[in-house]
Amino acid sequence: MASSPCLFQFLLSFSVIAHAAACAAPGCQLLSPCSGAEECAPGLYCGTCPASGKTRPSCTRGQATRQTDIEKGLPFNKYTWLVTHNSFSIVNSPSFTGVQRVTFYNQEDTVTNQLLNGVRGLMLDMYDFEGDIWLCHSFQGQCYNFTAFEPAINTLKEVEAFLTNNPTEIVTIFIEDYVRTPKGLSSLFTNADLMKYLYPLAEMPTNGKDWPTITEMAEKNYRLLVFTSVASKEADEGIAYQWRYVLENEPGDPGILPGSCPNRRESQLLTSRYASLFLQNYFPTIPVQNDACKEHSSGLAEMVDACYKAAEKLMPNFLSVNFYLRSDGRGVFDILDRMNGLTLCGCPTVFACKENNGGKEGRVGHLTKPGAPFGVCKNISSSSSPTRAGDHGGGTYAGYVEFSGFLLRRKSFSFMEMNLFYCSMISILISCWVGSLLTPIFFIFHLSHVAVIIYMHYQRLFPSI
Repeated sequence: MASSPCLFQFLLSFSVIAHAAACAAPGCQLLSPCSGAEECAPGLYCGTCPASGKTRPSCTRGQATRQTDIEKGLPFNKYTWLVTHNSFSIVNSPSFTGVQRVTFYNQEDTVTNQLLNGVRGLMLDMYDFEGDIWLCHSFQGQCYNFTAFEPAINTLKEVEAFLTNNPTEIVTIFIEDYVRTPKGLSSLFTNADLMKYLYPLAEMPTNGKDWPTITEMAEKNYRLLVFTSVASKEADEGIAYQWRYVLENEPGDPGILPGSCPNRRESQLLTSRYASLFLQNYFPTIPVQNDACKEHSSGLAEMVDACYKAAEKLMPNFLSVNFYLRSDGRGVFDILDRMNGLTLCGCPTVFACKENNGGKEGRVGHLTKPGAPFGVCKNISSSSSPTRAGDHGGGTYAGYVEFSGFLLRRKSFSFMEMNLFYCSMISILISCWVGSLLTPIFFIFHLSHVAVIIYMHYQRLFPSI
């Protein structure tokens, strides 16, 4: 017969398992407690946000919704795309100058991985340095060996590889341009084999006109938009001057001031309709890695609304942030879903857009199609946000989380740990079956197994202990 010691042993064992592995199967949903990324569904990682008081790890969004799964038939300027500010400024990236870097950082994973996770805009600061063009932070307007990151062609080759491997995707590059070498940019993009994708300057829409649809752009292979901050390079090199085609709010601290969305000095007024693309910056002047999760969780939605109103109901097409992966659960990816939902179907999120089979019975995976009623939305709960990118028929992104530290380490139960656990359960059952005489012996045997499980599991979570 089962006795109270048996019951105690069962409860102890299961409490250990519940604590060490909040979700045992790889499929835990958004906001579910977790102890490792392996436990979360595709498109999620296991993260915390101490800046918001959230110290218990939970499954957190790490990938954007695929734009082509929303609607393919609209002009490029009817979508909102995720942009990484200083995409090249990556924590723990190696020094290419042999000198310890002394500067600030803005992102946590490679440019390739950013693109794989759904980022579609890159902000790159380019300088003349060591006879080449480098990506760099400046010190008094100059690139130095302690602020330099890498030759720009390295990053551009990552973009070329991505575009080649993803023939329907479109990438936009915003260059903060300090290159003075004649024909420097055009030579750089030629050497990176990107000119074959470049959207021709002569065909770019002006005076606020719509861009072609993303389908048309893909068919023509016009899948790379490049903008420079130097106006003369339009005539000299055929690279578009950014503020002839893009409206932009003030970057840095002015861009995160609640209730305010002033235009950048170089940009036309946000209400001018001078250009049909609108870039919203949302990042502080001084990036703080650990604060980004709070910034993306509490103030971002309000600032998007402020800029939307400041531009007289023009939705930003680009949303630029630091440390794009960090949030307290949903973050920038959820905000993008909301922005695209309002623009594409008049709904609070893209996942509330009514499906339309377009005359083909049984066809799913596409949300609002041309002609579908605008503003007619599905009833969804607040908890029905996507657990993975691309749930709507187009596959998933292939990126992953590259945070430094223990988030990268495998934190699920090993084969040996599970065997120890099963042995422990068997010892309990035997002790309950044979009676109280042997119960103390099996109880000690069981506790030793539990101690080993705890030690092995936490050694892998926190190897310094």
